[in-house]
Amino acid sequence: MGSISHVITTTLPHLPSTRSLGFPISHSNSRLLSLPPTRVAKKVGVFAEHSSRSSTASAASVDFSDPDWKIKFQEDWEARFRLPHLTDIFPNAPPIPSTFCLKMRTPIDRDFPGHYSLDEEWHGYINNNDRVLLKTIYYSSPTSAGAECIDPDCTWVEQWVHRAGPREKIYYKPEEVKAAIVTCGGLCPGLNDVIRQIVITLEIYGVKNIVGIPFGYRGFSDKELTEVPLSRKVVQNIHLSGGSLLGVSRGGPGVSDIVDSLEKRGINMLFVLGGNGTHAGANAIHHECRKRRLKVSVIGVPKTIDNDILLMDKTFGFDTAVEEAQRAINSAYIEAHSAYHGIGVVKLMGRSSGFIAMQASLSSGQVDICLIPEVPFNLHGPHGVLSHLKYLLETKGSAVVCVAEGAGQNLLQKTNATDASGNVVFGDIGVYIQQEVCAMFMGHTII
Repeated sequence: MGSISHVITTTLPHLPSTRSLGFPISHSNSRLLSLPPTRVAKKVGVFAEHSSRSSTASAASVDFSDPDWKIKFQEDWEARFRLPHLTDIFPNAPPIPSTFCLKMRTPIDRDFPGHYSLDEEWHGYINNNDRVLLKTIYYSSPTSAGAECIDPDCTWVEQWVHRAGPREKIYYKPEEVKAAIVTCGGLCPGLNDVIRQIVITLEIYGVKNIVGIPFGYRGFSDKELTEVPLSRKVVQNIHLSGGSLLGVSRGGPGVSDIVDSLEKRGINMLFVLGGNGTHAGANAIHHECRKRRLKVSVIGVPKTIDNDILLMDKTFGFDTAVEEAQRAINSAYIEAHSAYHGIGVVKLMGRSSGFIAMQASLSSGQVDICLIPEVPFNLHGPHGVLSHLKYLLETKGSAVVCVAEGAGQNLLQKTNATDASGNVVFGDIGVYIQQEVCAMFMGHTII
């Protein structure tokens, strides 16, 4: 997932520390805002429309002869990551005191529906103007490892993003919220954890009407599928089980039909857990709600074990993927080490990023060569992978290669085929490396 739509909010599993019901609930600074009685949809979160664009790429249009280029570059960055707010559309929208506080002990105040009385003032809220520095390294040379310089002199330009966390003021009254959660696409470790934390966090805010939509977007149109009532009691132990409590599926009804269902059910807050295709659908749902002037907030939770979402420290499922990948790596090592001049090749997930392959390789300590999409490589030649494998066999007698599925695609024949989610079907780099290794090392054991 190289980029996220600028109207989709992203979240982390540990929702109690994020914003809800009028707060950004993501590590990346998105907002979920309430709406006044007027039926108007709002933008619920902002990522840059080209959030995968690097600093160097955006610097191509900068006029470095302008003495104020740095200020303009920072303003452009701020504009691309600006968070729209309900008050952009309704300047007079009244905020209410937040109903979120970890110190809650008392029941709901009858005089203020949805508001919890506090025994003391709580200082756990985040100021709207708080920012987090995206990059923490000051590069002094364009040749420094990892340097992304804006200009030829490698000028330092600060890049700040909004800090996530609960805000002191919110714009939804919890008793007026009907929240729905839907899980789409394929399975991913941690889905039940995310469902659980969304429900618990909503209840902390005082939301009582929470439902699950079964089997992805399909649940909005299939009359045989009914809403699943959700509460802390229902989700208390679901994180101990795999899969998704709500079920998953790909595809579903048209956007218009989904929005019809949202309106009919009275849902005004939709949490969508999914990948690229799912979030494209969430984006379309948002625009349709806005077109119809419905007060529906759409919150996207990126579902990718690849850990490749901008502004997020770690995506859910990544740790589990790394842990399981180590089992395959260790098995390949044992077999390769037990054979005469054995070579083990392990292919792991990672279409556009090699976080799983890299982290699993580092964690296992058994990998000699790790190939990832971010770093081009050659198989042949004096500095190629095969040459290094020959050296490893001569010096240690065996070797293990870990390769991400998206690595080395330039070495394979391209196809125009796409999968069910619209992603280009990659060539099998694992099989290709195995074939090339077999051709070079006849008589050796290739695993």
